Amino acid sequence: MSDPHRHAHAHFGPGDGAHSATGHGVRATWISLGVLGATALIQLAIVTVSGSVALLADTIHNVTDALTAVPLLIAFRLGRRPPSPRYPYGLHRAEDLAGVAIVLMILASAVFAGLEAFDRLVDPVVPDRLGLVLGAGIAGFVGNEAVALYRIRVGRRIGSAAMVADGLHARTDGLTSLGVVVSALATLVGIDRADAAVGLAITLVIAWTLVRAARTVLHRILDGTDEETIALIEEVTASVAGVEHVTNARARWTGHRLRADLGIDVDPGISVERGHDIAERVRAALLTQVPRLSDATVHVDPHEHGPHDAA
Repeated sequence: MSDPHRHAHAHFGPGDGAHSATGHGVRATWISLGVLGATALIQLAIVTVSGSVALLADTIHNVTDALTAVPLLIAFRLGRRPPSPRYPYGLHRAEDLAGVAIVLMILASAVFAGLEAFDRLVDPVVPDRLGLVLGAGIAGFVGNEAVALYRIRVGRRIGSAAMVADGLHARTDGLTSLGVVVSALATLVGIDRADAAVGLAITLVIAWTLVRAARTVLHRILDGTDEETIALIEEVTASVAGVEHVTNARARWTGHRLRADLGIDVDPGISVERGHDIAERVRAALLTQVPRLSDATVHVDPHEHGPHDAA
């Protein structure tokens, strides 16, 4: 019989679902890029003939949102590279860096749109082709809301904080497009500075999006998770036959992959092989029952029974 007090551990690699999740993320990003790119081009053409600063702010926001697909695509591509001696855990955290790039792009769009709107507020100019501006606002709302729903749904399904942040950005773009509609209608009834005022309002909405996205991305970069996930890992592990105690359960995100690390105490009278078998069953249960979990390290230790346990 093997030494029952020998420490053992089992490490389990990513499941096939992680590769599928990356594929879903890439597809969603390309589709979003196409829809938002087309919307932004339509709006940009109307900006050149109308001079609407509200539509300009909305167009800047849409262009920025379309361009955020670039760091996401790069991150997903890097995440597909296999681990190497230099990067033994792979390059999945490139997705977190993409989230930082997205936040910086949102910040840049807020600053530019705000400066343009303030300048027009000081020196008001009534835009032309208000019918086209109205139509562009409606088109912007429809395009952005469709992309927002798609990105948020896919991002939550695959566990990508960067994609969820991008979806929230697109949703805000849709709301700001409705602001363009309000601006056009207000200008039609003779409110001179309505276009500039809406431009400033759009800037404030962009700033709020910036705060929300930054919080989400920062939470992931600092290895934040949620108490419900840890509680579920402990609950699933404790339910496996042979596990007497669960210790030091932890989880962290690398991109859209959730990794768990935990210890289990088992009967000190069993063999190392038997302890490893229990760890394998813990792994199978975790990968099946914990959403988006793709990696688990399970440490096995003998359960040191105290005097009260033997009584």
